[in-house]
Amino acid sequence: MSRPSSIGAGGLGAGKAGGKHGGSGGYAAVAAAAAGVSSAAASSPTVSLSSVGMPGQSSELTALFECPVCFDYVLPPILQCQAGHLVCNPCRQKVSCCPTCRGPLTPSIRNLAMEKVASTLPFPCKYSSAGCPLSLHHTEKPDHEEVCEFRSYTCPCPGATCKWHGSLEAVIPHLVHAHKSITTLQGEDIVFLATDINLPGAMDWVMMQSCFSHHFMLVLEKQGKYEGHQQFFAVVLLIGTRKQAENFAYRLELNGIRRRLTWEATPRSIHEEGVAPAIMNSDCLVFDTSIAHLFADNGNLGINVTISMC
Repeated sequence: MSRPSSIGAGGLGAGKAGGKHGGSGGYAAVAAAAAGVSSAAASSPTVSLSSVGMPGQSSELTALFECPVCFDYVLPPILQCQAGHLVCNPCRQKVSCCPTCRGPLTPSIRNLAMEKVASTLPFPCKYSSAGCPLSLHHTEKPDHEEVCEFRSYTCPCPGATCKWHGSLEAVIPHLVHAHKSITTLQGEDIVFLATDINLPGAMDWVMMQSCFSHHFMLVLEKQGKYEGHQQFFAVVLLIGTRKQAENFAYRLELNGIRRRLTWEATPRSIHEEGVAPAIMNSDCLVFDTSIAHLFADNGNLGINVTISMC
């Protein structure tokens, strides 16, 4: 759907518009390997594969942990279906039966032998295909992948028109060169001005805010028809990781004559696929057109934005 453009003082109206696979069998070999792991090794999260004398089998064993749905690794706590097949915990929440045998996934059955083997194996980073050379203990893997330099980020601008993707460090240079209409304001307290909010149809307004040595993206989105009527959604994204986002809080405030509407929250990371998850979960400032008109001035809406450190 094409949208009318609307650029205000700091606002931009923009238009919207097989991995690797290891078999699920081979559990007898893994069980044998688990039997050779000492109780001390099973309890220590830093035990390496070489300490149990199986360095040549590392890649073969890690292949047995590959999820048949997403091809990432099944990591502790490890649950199996009644036939013994594994599926990772995120995918387990999305499927109604075992993807390998179509059998039931309930009741939940813990596979302790596979968990013991997993505690002795180094697992490749999720971004190994992009060039990351690291293999890590399963307890260290999530934290590393959150900040991995080989991780690819998509353009955080709303809509589906920009297909760019690249490293976290390349996001800001991309926005500067490819989205020149987006204004950046400096400081912890700024006013985000969205112009021409009365124009028909779905629209987005975008602005950048720079403070505390970080960049934040401010997004106001008007959906043409949401649950039968138009609604506005305002949210702040951090150009950074989830862990970095936890260090900040933001406040959005609409001010009028004897009226005030305020929303406070932790900024979302651009890691979280833009504003869509925030809108879906209502984890943002939400108001309809009648509220917008109470605070607008000649069709322009000013939102006070304050960023603070936790």
